[in-house]
Parts: sequence; C-alpha cells; structure tokens
Amino acid sequence: MAQIPTPPAEPQDSPEGYVGLDAPHAERLARERGWSTVRSLPPGAIITMEYRAGRLNFEVRDGRVARAWKG
Repeated sequence: MAQIPTPPAEPQDSPEGYVGLDAPHAERLARERGWSTVRSLPPGAIITMEYRAGRLNFEVRDGRVARAWKG
C-alpha cells in the first residue's frame, strides 16, 4: 500500500498580524517568514476554496491588508 504524503509544514505565524500592513510589505514579510504561496485578492474576489498548506491569503483594500487567512 502506498504511503500517504505528508503535507508541507506551515509557518508558526498568525495571519492577523498582517492586517493593516501595506500589501507589498506584507507579502515580502510573509515570504520571509516561510509562507510558500502568498495570494493577494481584491474584496469580493471569487476564489477556489481548497485548502493549501503553506498558503497565506490577503484581502487587499486601498493598498492595505484588510483580512488575512491560511489556506
């Protein structure tokens, strides 16, 4: 029987800490902290809902992170 793959580890980092930051700075900081994928989205964007370990999502309004979540 084949082994079940182990998902990549996520950084021990709180998404809430990015709220209010300038979007380009928040993206750089997230990558430096080990997030493999950083996705910036406009408010109300239609997105897929699959969970991806190592991905951090930002909702960006007026150039600032308004909301951040994993996956």
